[in-house]
Amino acid sequence: YDPKLRGSLEAQISNVADELAYNAHDLDDGIQSGLITVQQLEEVTLWQILRERLGWEGCTLQELDRHRFIRELVGMLVGDVIDTTLANLDRINALTPLDVQKHDKNVVEYSSELGERNKQLKQFLYHNMYYHWRVTRMKHRAEHFVENLFESYIAEPRQLPNDYQDQIENRGKYRVVADYIAGMTDRGAMQEYRRLFDPMTRP
Repeated sequence: YDPKLRGSLEAQISNVADELAYNAHDLDDGIQSGLITVQQLEEVTLWQILRERLGWEGCTLQELDRHRFIRELVGMLVGDVIDTTLANLDRINALTPLDVQKHDKNVVEYSSELGERNKQLKQFLYHNMYYHWRVTRMKHRAEHFVENLFESYIAEPRQLPNDYQDQIENRGKYRVVADYIAGMTDRGAMQEYRRLFDPMTRP
């Protein structure tokens, strides 16, 4: 590992792809859940471009419309990254993987124009979804569930399944409890919470 080197081409692709997928998925979730409306999206330049490209003039997004918008968004962003990356590789005359890592900036990126528009979309998601009061409430409730589960297991580790209890001597109860909770699904955590704290629920 050399801290002076950039990430490999594969790592740079992975970073951009992950961010792109998260943004598209979160936008889809926000629209589907009603946290984000078509009227709010009109302030987003990327949305305006997508609407024009698809020739969509409606006021309410049906499920098929939503899928079309998200698919078009992903296709547009991926295409821009590919074109920009290929141009960058050609410009720096990268012949080996090390040439990519020695360059002073990442070669896998959006064009400057679409990069700014994507940044605007991210800011929109932060303002209208991630900090939405309903999301904040759910986040606080989830933290409450996890904290109480953790404290309960630490206070009485015998509530854990036997195979986890057997690990405590070697790994320590804090690590074992943390791993047990981390392996739960959202639904599983809520069910476990009810079993531990709701007197009307069977253990």
